[in-house]
Amino acid sequence: MTTPLPFPIAEDPDDATREAARKAFAGDVQFLKGVVAMDGLPPDDRPEVCFAGRSNVGKSSLINALTGRKGIARASNTPGRTQEINFFTLNESHYLVDLPGYGFANAPVAVVEKWQRLLKQYLSGRVSLRRAFVLIDARHGVKAVDEEIMDLLDKSAVTFQAVLTKTDKLKAKDLDKILSQVREKLSKHPAAYPEIVLTSSEKGEGIPTLRAIIHGLS
Repeated sequence: MTTPLPFPIAEDPDDATREAARKAFAGDVQFLKGVVAMDGLPPDDRPEVCFAGRSNVGKSSLINALTGRKGIARASNTPGRTQEINFFTLNESHYLVDLPGYGFANAPVAVVEKWQRLLKQYLSGRVSLRRAFVLIDARHGVKAVDEEIMDLLDKSAVTFQAVLTKTDKLKAKDLDKILSQVREKLSKHPAAYPEIVLTSSEKGEGIPTLRAIIHGLS
């Protein structure tokens, strides 16, 4: 009997689940507000999920692909342009939360420290947060800055799920190599959800799966 891999790839949803999630994301999605301090957070009156990732990982592109709206999250060639916690409403049912990019953001140290403080406060104090999605560039695997956010999520007791982006840029054998590295890193984190999602915003791969996961969180 074959031993199952730790952190398997999330399976595609069945047709009914896929369609229900597609309809939810095709509904009313609006930018609500950008938050720079905890007192600016909207009321925690519905489930929310957040997206974390180092600068240039393709976070804005992924949110745009999920919602089917090209400009809902601003994609930028300038790393670290997102300097706020950005809240989007998904119908009346969920919040989608775009966290500030971390890593090599081109910003003064004081600004970066302020973002990090806000991030820690948000993650440890948001009772409606159901899951964090940690985006990892499939071309590079888990880097030290990704492990920092994973450590923070462990300490905050926030379940997080790894989402590999830009998977269309790799050949199958190279992706297998990256997946081995990602699994090895995730195994050290108690807050890691035991499934990985593979995505390509450009090709639409994995988008229905991620929609279904988010739609199922209540």
